[in-house]
Amino acid sequence: MRFLSTPAVVTALRSAGCVFAEDEAELILSSARTPDEVTAMLDRRIAGLPLEHVLGWARFRGLRITVDPGVFVPRRRTEFLVEQALAAAPGASLVVDLCCGSGAVGAALAAALDGAALHAADIEPTAVRCARRNVADFGGHVHEGDLFAALPGTLLGRVDLLAANVPYVPTDEVPLLPPEARDHEPWVALDGGADGLDILRRVAAEAPRWLAPGGHLLVETSARQAPLAVETFRHCGLSTRLAVSEEWDAHVVIGTRAETLG
Repeated sequence: MRFLSTPAVVTALRSAGCVFAEDEAELILSSARTPDEVTAMLDRRIAGLPLEHVLGWARFRGLRITVDPGVFVPRRRTEFLVEQALAAAPGASLVVDLCCGSGAVGAALAAALDGAALHAADIEPTAVRCARRNVADFGGHVHEGDLFAALPGTLLGRVDLLAANVPYVPTDEVPLLPPEARDHEPWVALDGGADGLDILRRVAAEAPRWLAPGGHLLVETSARQAPLAVETFRHCGLSTRLAVSEEWDAHVVIGTRAETLG
């Protein structure tokens, strides 16, 4: 059994190019149960696996979210989407998390909205299995399928909050992503089509049918894509605004269904 000291772990991580070597070393050492586990986790991290896949979890808005290998890692900037959703509908009783990945967004919303019903969906079976564990404590339901096709028809016209952390990287730019993402996260969770907005368009087009009167759709996008994303929401009949966090470099498009139709 080989023992690695904290300085040795930090040095190994720094040599592998880990910018936050000290923080990562602390997380690895506090998560491993034995010296052998420290060595195994360190080896996986040096090999290029995302830290969250090495640890088996990610911290997201105060929650410890399980992240299995091959599942999209929740980004800290996406906490801004959760904050905007809660500000828009603090009394939401029915929440949907589309393109849910690990289920981090849905779990965070359900944790803050005590008693809200939660449904989540993803097209990736591995993500669905992971999300089910993360939303179980909140009574959440996770469905496998392509966007709205995965959801029960009973939700039509009843959703107060629809959060969709859709893939928005243009296809040609996916190979330019850091190796942690392009090599270890599912392509379908990254690739947003030619301009990165293909999935956003599909979600915006169908969302008004699923939203309750006054219900909100929130989607994360990039600064470059934001103007076209806003226009897409408006074209689909949603009252739309853009929320921006300079601290997190986060851009969230918020669309609201009218209280009455016609």
